[in-house]
Amino acid sequence: MFKDHPKGLYVLFFTEMWERFSYYGMRAILTLYMINALLFDKAFTSSIYGYYTGLVYLTPLLGGYVADKYWGNRKSIITGGIMMLVGQLTLSASGFYYSALADQTVVSSFTFNMQQILFIVGLFFLILGNGFFKPNISTMVGSLYPAEAINIRDAAFTIFYMGINLGALIAPFIAGGLGDTGNPADFKYGFLSAAIGMGIGLITFIIGKNKHLVTPSGEPVGMVPKQKTAEEKKEAANTPLTKIEKERIAVIFILAFFVIFFWAAFEQAGVSLTFFAEEQTNRVIGWLGNYVIPASFFQAINPVAIIVFAPIFAMIWTKLGKIDKEPNTPLKMALGLFLLSMGFAVLVMGSKIADTGVKVSPLWLVGAYTLHTFGELSLSPIGLSMVTKLSPIRFSSILMGIWFGSNAAANWLAGQLSTFYPEAGKTTSLLGYSINSLSDFFTIFVAMGLIASIILFLLSKLLSKMMHGIH
Repeated sequence: MFKDHPKGLYVLFFTEMWERFSYYGMRAILTLYMINALLFDKAFTSSIYGYYTGLVYLTPLLGGYVADKYWGNRKSIITGGIMMLVGQLTLSASGFYYSALADQTVVSSFTFNMQQILFIVGLFFLILGNGFFKPNISTMVGSLYPAEAINIRDAAFTIFYMGINLGALIAPFIAGGLGDTGNPADFKYGFLSAAIGMGIGLITFIIGKNKHLVTPSGEPVGMVPKQKTAEEKKEAANTPLTKIEKERIAVIFILAFFVIFFWAAFEQAGVSLTFFAEEQTNRVIGWLGNYVIPASFFQAINPVAIIVFAPIFAMIWTKLGKIDKEPNTPLKMALGLFLLSMGFAVLVMGSKIADTGVKVSPLWLVGAYTLHTFGELSLSPIGLSMVTKLSPIRFSSILMGIWFGSNAAANWLAGQLSTFYPEAGKTTSLLGYSINSLSDFFTIFVAMGLIASIILFLLSKLLSKMMHGIH
């Protein structure tokens, strides 16, 4: 799968790897920082997490528009990278203002002290910077290949996805190892490591962009769009989308709706699953001198499984394609939703033990995260590739932004759903469904994934037809 790819793919691979190291390093300790250093309660923490991660995936709409119309991919990526570097440094500065006060009262709102102000400013820069960075680097991957190279482009996005997860793999160990030590004063070092990672990614892109980010014919990709003449603008305004283009764009919107349910469940990793790891999981390793595994380390399970299984999934799709048996994109995504649902079914079984007051084996989380990864491999890189294949070239970045916009809704929803995470003495309900235990809570995600999977499976033939030969 690594043969016959341009060097530009690997420039983007390492740029994205370090940017994702920065993001996932910060994410691994974000809710823990809010609970243990900012002293926010779980519901307020979950709500902030949902709004933050939601906005992270909403601003690519702005970044995609600016790139398509004014800046091009390159300038947008560099601008976004600088903003995210500033954001991580500001979060680290927030950590430097932590002090262990005698009053350890848990709060459910902002009091706007300097620590909180820097925290908010840091999140703002990360949100805005990601909007310029995220959609444009994904679009550039597709630009490195000729339009007819559909199968090799799928393989390219799988390789690119491995870069994302290599960064996500090492991030919890470094940022979590430095920040999640049991001493809230150390979180600043975790955020600082995330800033260093972002700086490395930015330098990688700046050094490699001019030489390697080119089309197969040698033309540079991601440059500032050429300004259209008045006549060209008039012609473009009067040129309607073809019927095939409209139907392909409709497929992007329909599948974007279904992936909301996938990511709303998957992104529990940063909130409710982190709570479960910290409070309900036995993290003591006796044979290592009673070493306590930091809760943040469990977020490395997903990228480990990605790196192990991504080449296997790529080979499976390639072999099935050679014998004309490869499932179409909607079917792959339906499979992804089903596997995600099964991962939460594992957590339902494990949480039944935790509901009795007994801390459970880490293997329950390992099993759940692994099944979630199988679902992710069936859905996420396939989706990125699908958008670049179905999008009319003049709308490629904005449609990638819309695709990430579905992640925005999903991440916001993930945070809001996590506010229902059960705590002692509290009973909540969601749409009439009573949530009295951890098993009740995780059952929500089993049902959500399963229902979405079945509906998408039933729609798969129609959606495949609307893709007009692109699968």
